[in-house]
This record gives sequence, C-alpha cells and structure tokens, in this order.
Amino acid sequence: MVLNTDLPRAITSAEIATYQNDGVVLLPEMFDAGWIELLANGLAANCENPTDRSRVWDRDAEGRTMFWDSQAWQGIEQYRRFIFDSPAGQIAGELMGSTHINFFFDAVFVRSAGTQFTTPWHQDEPYWSVEGYDTCTIWMPLVQVKRENALAYVPGSHRSDTVFYQYNFGNLNPDGKTDVDQVDFSGIAEKVFPDIDANPGSFGVVSWDMQPGDCVVFNSRIIHGGSGKLDKDRELRVFTTKWLGDDVRIKFRECGMDPDHSAIMTEQGLKPGDRPGKDLYPRVWSRT
Repeated sequence: MVLNTDLPRAITSAEIATYQNDGVVLLPEMFDAGWIELLANGLAANCENPTDRSRVWDRDAEGRTMFWDSQAWQGIEQYRRFIFDSPAGQIAGELMGSTHINFFFDAVFVRSAGTQFTTPWHQDEPYWSVEGYDTCTIWMPLVQVKRENALAYVPGSHRSDTVFYQYNFGNLNPDGKTDVDQVDFSGIAEKVFPDIDANPGSFGVVSWDMQPGDCVVFNSRIIHGGSGKLDKDRELRVFTTKWLGDDVRIKFRECGMDPDHSAIMTEQGLKPGDRPGKDLYPRVWSRT
C-alpha cells in the first residue's frame, strides 16, 4: 500500500493559535483513506490478539462492550508504520511548537453499537509516568462519529494549576482482570471535578461531528470525557497516539500511574528527570 507521508495541507496559524489557547483543535481531513484503511486493519489485528494490558472497561446486560488496549505498537506493523511514516509526529510538533517530538504510546477504544458507557471526565498527564506541558494526544475515529458521541473538552482547562481528584480507571474492570494499574489522588487532590454534565454550556464544552481522516489534537492536561451513549446501530472505533515535546521529563508519581511505565523505563535505564527516549519512546520528528 502506497501512503502519503506528507501533510495533506498546511496547518494554519489559526489552528495553531486555537490549540495553544484552548488546548484542543479539530483538524479536518488530515489523514487520507490509505492511513484509515491501514489503521483499521491494525485495529482488527489488535482486537483479535490483544496485549496483556487490554481489558473491557464496560459490559452491559445485552453483552455490549467497551474494549481498551494500549502500547500495542511494537507488535502491530500497521501501528508502527503509522507512528513512523504518517504526518502525525509533524502535526504534534507544529501545534506544540516543539523542536523534537518523541512517540509515547498508543491506545485504542472500541465501543459496540449501542453502548451507553461514557468516559469519566479527567485529564491525562496526571496519570502518566512523565511530566510536562508539551504532551498531546491525536484522537482519530476510524468510523463516522456524531458530535454527541465524540470525546468532549473543556477549552482552556489545560492552563489550570489545580490538582483534581482524578478517576481511578482501574475500577473499570467488570471481568476482574488482575494486575490492573491503579491511581489514588486522595492525598494530593485539591478539588473534585465540577459537575460538567449538569451544565456543559457553562464550561464551554466542545466536541465535533467527525469523519475518518479527521482528528482532534488535545493537550494532555485538558479536562475531557463524555464520549459514548451510542445509537443502537452505531459503533465507535478510535485510534489514539500520545506525543512528547521539548519540556517533557520522566516522573514516577506516588499517587500511581495509568499506564504505569516505571518498570519498563527503569529496565531501559531511564530515571526520573530524564528526557524519554531510546527505542521505547523513539524520536520521530525534528524541526528543520
């Protein structure tokens, strides 16, 4: 399969400003059909042979599920090709204004048609084994998604210094899988999250109708959640990648980490305060 490794269009100064100001931006038509087909094939392989980190987050009485897996890229050729050859690293670098971009990890979210499970409101970076402002996620649906079913965001919340009581996603484990990463922010949290669902408009919540090929890029400190409550004939298949810019350093958090990379980082000779790198977190883009 011949794939276009270049940006299909320039990222505009307005899009960069939106990302910097709001912490999130929609980028329409950034990946052509070839990339979507490649990732769809990779996701099918991932679902057929999940990693030992995978689990079901939700299973209802009708058997509908929300499946999650993470850090599968080293075993799935389609994911590796996307990470190293697609424009994704450049997109992250241009939006964050970074000199170098390292890949962090991948995560997939697959909801059965009609699933009503919704993602709890949270931030990403407080869970991670790294710390820094220049971290972002590229969120890509591989099927059409309506605004009310897509991930939603609180613009500007990435600039807050408040430490919120983050949700323990280890609780999402109806099958009782062992060795699931856990977090407990009770000793450091300053506030619980406000009730965003009660009045989304007062928080300026944004989300978008999206087609395959569109992506949303968001700062990993932005408050986000809410994706779900699908129509009975509509599934949701999402591929995400996480990217690290210039100021990111390794941090092992006493509150727990999810996913917890501390063991594998240590095995690779990485320690708190180091810049993530080596084969585990490869550099994929540098500004000319």
